[in-house]
Amino acid sequence: MPGTVWSGRKSRPRRRRGKSRRTVPSGCARRSKVRPVDYEINANKYWNDFYKIHENGFFKDRHWLFTEFPELAPSQNQNDLKDLLSENKASEVPACRSSEDGSGLIIEEQHSCSSVSLGHKTHPPPVEENVTQKLRHLEICADEFPGSSATYRILEVGCGVGNTVFPILQTNNDPRLFVYCCDFSSTAVELVQTNSAYDPSRCFAFVHDLCDEDKSYPVPGDSLDVIILIFVLSAIIPDKMQKAINRLSRLLKPGGMMLLRDYGRYDMAQLRFKKGQCLSENFYVRGDGTRVYFFTQDELDTLFTTAGLEKVQNLVDRRLQVNRGKQLTMYRVWIQCKYRKPLLSNTS
Repeated sequence: MPGTVWSGRKSRPRRRRGKSRRTVPSGCARRSKVRPVDYEINANKYWNDFYKIHENGFFKDRHWLFTEFPELAPSQNQNDLKDLLSENKASEVPACRSSEDGSGLIIEEQHSCSSVSLGHKTHPPPVEENVTQKLRHLEICADEFPGSSATYRILEVGCGVGNTVFPILQTNNDPRLFVYCCDFSSTAVELVQTNSAYDPSRCFAFVHDLCDEDKSYPVPGDSLDVIILIFVLSAIIPDKMQKAINRLSRLLKPGGMMLLRDYGRYDMAQLRFKKGQCLSENFYVRGDGTRVYFFTQDELDTLFTTAGLEKVQNLVDRRLQVNRGKQLTMYRVWIQCKYRKPLLSNTS
């Protein structure tokens, strides 16, 4: 934000007798008096209320996407995927970068990277698997669905009011690109659809509950090149995260990528929660009724690999933000992940 610069000074917290102002949470000693199930049942109401209040003025467009996730940039897409499929070569591990926050806030980041390069053993798949893949391919070709004629498809889950989708559409003019976006909140999706930048010929926005096992996505399996999860997985109950990732994984093409950026353990937001806001371990409720979980790298790695995806990147992004105007020092912790669907599936 304007007027924000590096500063060696820190805000002086008011001293409390016998207590420090902030402490690192130990598990979840302070539980909410409200039953967690009440927040689960009314989750739709809380998120609709959030977007009715803030509309499209709460978040800024995420133009940093193309720095952190070059897979979304125009120079990427199907050419790179064709090279990957034809050569079956090992991926290069993306280098850790420093950047400047899009809001103008000058930051310094420390990346603790945990990533691996991928190498695939080309074992011929079973006969049953070959038949299944051929049938599935025929279904994709035969069925008509939004974006069925596109050759590069991106889905963002938890799109909010389009702060990720619209920068992608504005930056990438490739006519072969089609972008899907969904959100739990019907209010948010309506704001996307009524935005002047929304183009139904290139984008399809729809309401979808990430945790609803009975409701399918409007695309066939093995049809998406990229799935984006930005500060959305943390908003659902931890017990439902694995099945949600499993369902999304089945939508990816072989070689397709799942991209995530979300809250890390001991982020400033976690340390600021007050008594009664903890629903379960590392899972909290905000004052507006929306919820948030704080991840570790290992937890996310387990979620993705259990869904059959291979790690390309899994890093911690630690940033020190200093606002001179408000005399406020903020220690942010985010986790960024990239996981790929294997070219040859080992599961039938």
